[in-house]
Amino acid sequence: MRSSNPVFSRRGFSRDNGYAGFNAQQQAGGPAAGTNPYATNPYATNPYAQQDVQQGVPPQAPAHTGAMTIDDVVTRTAITLGTVFVTATLAWLLLPVDPANLGKSYGIGIGAALVAFVLAMVQSFKRKASPALILGYAAFEGVFLGVISSAVSTYVTAGAVPQAVLGTMAVFAGVLIAYKMRWIRVTRRFYGFVMAAAIGFVLLMAVNALFAVFGGGDGLGFRSGGLGIVFGLIGIVLGACFLALDFKQVEDGIAYGAPREESWLAAFGLTMTLVWIYLEFLRLVQIFAGED
Repeated sequence: MRSSNPVFSRRGFSRDNGYAGFNAQQQAGGPAAGTNPYATNPYATNPYAQQDVQQGVPPQAPAHTGAMTIDDVVTRTAITLGTVFVTATLAWLLLPVDPANLGKSYGIGIGAALVAFVLAMVQSFKRKASPALILGYAAFEGVFLGVISSAVSTYVTAGAVPQAVLGTMAVFAGVLIAYKMRWIRVTRRFYGFVMAAAIGFVLLMAVNALFAVFGGGDGLGFRSGGLGIVFGLIGIVLGACFLALDFKQVEDGIAYGAPREESWLAAFGLTMTLVWIYLEFLRLVQIFAGED
């Protein structure tokens, strides 16, 4: 089925040509990196999966070598997240956010976010995974996160980044446990609800950003004060839903024998989702600190 994460470029595993492949599909666009959120029936591209379910037969991977495994997904995800961490650390150390250099560092950070968005969109349109594009996205995303995190830590509260990281890890662990225990069931209805909610969320954030740019202040107030807290929590819940869909993508890919290189796409999706959740937590910490 198609997974989802903040960049609504969804791919689903199917048994095309005797092996599982990703069916690339670009859907709604939204800002990446500080602009993350980005359909069709998630079950429509997997006729073999439907047949197995109807006959009561557990899905079996096709007999071919080089199929994706959970170890492949874990390894690629660790590499991708490691790239984000390294470049974020370098940006934190090398791009000062003191008053004299804040504007320059912000400019570099926003520029990196735009590059990350472009690379993410290019990968989203490709039918095959490109490790270079995915790692390039991770590197530039890390620069953006490093600048933003350093600024929040310096001007808002020194504990913002550890709190956001711990919150992101807690959500990941909680959703993984709930998914493995089958407390969360990714169904057609679940997928449709998440997509509809995500599109509405992105549109509201885009409108709020436009009002902030042209009208000044906090726009419509969706990212500050009480409304900001509510929308931050909604964003985190959506991120948790994206994680469940990403876990389903990985599970289906392994079950239907997706090629090993497709593990890069799973890593790509998981990384974008975790970045989304981290940014939402960072925003919440910033709002709470501002009200103290």
